Amino acid sequence: MDISRRNLLIGAAALVAVGGVGYVVWRGGFGSEENFRVPLAELLQPGPFPDMAMGSETAPVTIVEYASLTCPHCKAFGETTFPELKKRYIDTGKVRYIFREFVLNDVDMLAIALARCVSKEAYFPFIQTLFEKQEQWATESPVQPLLALTKQAGMSEQKFNECISNQQIVDNIVAQRDRASDKFRVNSTPTFFINGERRSGSLSITELESAMKPYLTEK
Repeated sequence: MDISRRNLLIGAAALVAVGGVGYVVWRGGFGSEENFRVPLAELLQPGPFPDMAMGSETAPVTIVEYASLTCPHCKAFGETTFPELKKRYIDTGKVRYIFREFVLNDVDMLAIALARCVSKEAYFPFIQTLFEKQEQWATESPVQPLLALTKQAGMSEQKFNECISNQQIVDNIVAQRDRASDKFRVNSTPTFFINGERRSGSLSITELESAMKPYLTEK
């Protein structure tokens, strides 16, 4: 079903009431060209949410990832490539990494909202947990598994309910997706921008290194 702001106010009861996953329909229509580039300054303009980032602000390479939390390819990247990227490049000051959520369905909406409600310090560990436990919660009955995971992240049940009923968070999630789709031609997940150059799919560390090499070897 198409997302509307009203339908995306998905408190736990509302999500259960609709009987499961309602998949988002959006029309990118941009094909799969990989030569599309966004000026980095434009890409890094403030969006509806504060960016969640790690790595040096003066790193020669900035990688922006748009990912869906229910996407198996995003999970694969997070579990296989990202640890190597972090160890070799983020932790060594060569890469600034920014993670931006891209909603695909109403279960995504619920998970993204909760990720935005945990503490800033807990955000990336929570994202990692969501990918690791994706099979448990990315189902037609996500509420109880997600409630359990948020409690492990230090969130009370009261805050859980307040978070998933917050209209501003819903609006921001939709606005972030629409901005990515309309301005940056994001039409699949994961999508990466490496110093503004778009690459799609669950990239290997070798593919990432190849894309980053020109920027890391510049004098």
